Amino acid sequence: MVQQYPSQLLENAVSQFSRLPGIGRKTALRLALHLLRQDIGDVEQLASALTTLRREVKHCRVCHNISDQEVCPVCSDQRRDRSTVCVVENIRDVMAIENTQQYHGLYHVLGGVISPMDGIAPSDLEIQSLVDRVGEGTVSEVILALSPTMEGDTTNFYIFRKLAPYTQVRITVIARGVSVGDELEYTDEVTLGRSILNRTPFENK
Repeated sequence: MVQQYPSQLLENAVSQFSRLPGIGRKTALRLALHLLRQDIGDVEQLASALTTLRREVKHCRVCHNISDQEVCPVCSDQRRDRSTVCVVENIRDVMAIENTQQYHGLYHVLGGVISPMDGIAPSDLEIQSLVDRVGEGTVSEVILALSPTMEGDTTNFYIFRKLAPYTQVRITVIARGVSVGDELEYTDEVTLGRSILNRTPFENK
């Protein structure tokens, strides 16, 4: 049965909320009705924050993490170990690893993993820019910290092959304390931290 709305404006708001991931129409309706109960100034601040986020947030020109500046705080922090680059799938993975406080190097955000079923090819990801970073000669270790899924393992192997000519670079993979099939961002901080610390050479995998 199609839900009837007393207002076309309400229906429009529900339709927009329900486009968000994990938000069904019932939850979207609750959100819209909640906003109707709020002070107009609070709602305008929310709308302004979302619009500003979309218009002004940048992607770091070095690692492709999100940033307010051209270079993100991690890449611009001279205290970080600049010889180590941790390769992750997305921005949420950067946040998850940072929360462990066990890693002090730099990152490289691919923007996804290779997935032919979803139409995602290597050229759709930030793989070539990773190869270019390694080619600059300042990186001595690349940590492959992708989720242990079929797509993650495929991407790991592809990157390993692309970096094979750089024999001076050590390529490691996080330890399998992260269960096969798990998404990295949902792994608890202790397990993820130990997986980073106990990383192993990729060729041993």
